[in-house]
Amino acid sequence: MDSRERVEAAIAGAQVDRPPVGAWGHTYKEEWSPEELAAVTVARARRYGWDFVKFQPRATCFAEAFGGRWHPAGHRLKGPVLDAAAVTSLDDWERLEVVNPQALDDQVKAIGLVARELGDRVPVIQTVFGPVSVAGYLAGKDKRQVVRDLRQHPEVVLPAFERIAEVLIGFSRRSVEAGAAGVFYAISGYASPRAMPTAVYHQLLLPLDQRIAAVLPPGAWFNVLHLCGSKIDMSVAAELPFPVVSWSIHNQYNPSLAEGRERAGGKAVMGGVAQREALVWGPADSIARQVRQAEESVPRGLLLAPGCSVPPRVREAHLAAMREAA
Repeated sequence: MDSRERVEAAIAGAQVDRPPVGAWGHTYKEEWSPEELAAVTVARARRYGWDFVKFQPRATCFAEAFGGRWHPAGHRLKGPVLDAAAVTSLDDWERLEVVNPQALDDQVKAIGLVARELGDRVPVIQTVFGPVSVAGYLAGKDKRQVVRDLRQHPEVVLPAFERIAEVLIGFSRRSVEAGAAGVFYAISGYASPRAMPTAVYHQLLLPLDQRIAAVLPPGAWFNVLHLCGSKIDMSVAAELPFPVVSWSIHNQYNPSLAEGRERAGGKAVMGGVAQREALVWGPADSIARQVRQAEESVPRGLLLAPGCSVPPRVREAHLAAMREAA
C-alpha cells in the first residue's frame, strides 16, 4: 500500500498493512512566510515518512483576516504576540468584516506549494477553524467573553458568526482547488460543557458547523473533525458528516479511541499518542506502547497521530519513534 491507499482504507474501515501515521506542530519562525512554511512542512513530511500531512498554518491567520493584529515573537518556541484584538465590545461584532484577505491567501498559497511538492499520493489537509474558534481569537482568546456575548446577545453575535462561516467556506474551497485533499475542521475548546451547556452549543453553533460541512467541495475526500480540549462533547461528531474524528485521549475526561469511535457512530478515528507527554519527554518505549494500545483498541479505522498539535520543543527522535512503532 502507498500512503494514499493506506489513508483511504483506514477511513473506510478496511484492512491496512499498518495504520497511516502523521503528526503536526507549529513552526513559529517559518509560519509567517508561505514559502518558508511550505518548505519546512515538506521537509518534515519526508523526514518522518508521514502518510498524511495535516497542514499547520499560523493559528491567528483567521482572526487576522477580520482585523486582529499579531506580530512574530521571533523565537521558535513562542507563538504570535497579540497587538490588538478585533473585538473588544459588543458593537464590534456588528461591524465585523474581512479587512486583511492576504492572511488567508497566504495559507492557500502555502498548502498549494506543499501539495504540488508531495504529490497526490501523500494527502495534505488544510486546517480550518470553526466560527466560534475564530471568534475566540478575535476577542484575544477570551473564551468567556465570546460565550457571554453569544448567549446574551445571539441576535448580534450570530450574524457575525455567519459572516465568518461564509469566509471559511470560501477558504476551504480555495484550499481544495489548490491541492488539499480535505479539511481538518477544528473546534477549539468550545464543544464541551466546560465552555457552555451541550444544548446551547447544539442550538447556536452546531447549525453553522453543519452548514460548512455540507458545502465542502466534492474534491474534499479526506475531512477530519478535531475536537480540541478536555471533556469534549462527542455528540457533535455524531451530528457532523466528517468521516474522521480527531481528539486527545490523554486530556481529562475524554473518551478512549474505542469509546469515542462508538459515540461518533463508528467513524474512523485519528489520535492515540500523547502530544504533550510521550512525544515531548519520551522515552521511545512509552511511545511504542501507546502506538500498540491504539492499534489494539481500534484494529480498523485508525489513523495514528498525536491527539493535537505537538509542542515545538518535541524531540525529533520521539516523532521518529512513533513512525517506527507504527
